[in-house]
Amino acid sequence: MEYIYAALLLHKLGKEITEDHIKKVIHATGAEVDEAKVKTLIASLKGVDIDKAMSESLAMPAASSAAPAAKAEVKKEEEKAEAAAEGLSALFG
Repeated sequence: MEYIYAALLLHKLGKEITEDHIKKVIHATGAEVDEAKVKTLIASLKGVDIDKAMSESLAMPAASSAAPAAKAEVKKEEEKAEAAAEGLSALFG
């Protein structure tokens, strides 16, 4: 997680996110630098628009809060279908 924080810190400061910069940030915290994690992070961030990714992730909670309302609507439809089926079974008893 600290590697992601290092990348976000560099991004926020307008610095280029490179292996050397990530290593310097991690080393400055007193933690051991894991070369594999640094390389994986740099490879994962290649071609990623961090500002766009962050704005999308911030919008996700708003979208997920709409999910309970959608579930309630689906449940109402299911209840209507069950009531209709009960009515038909009463006719043919």
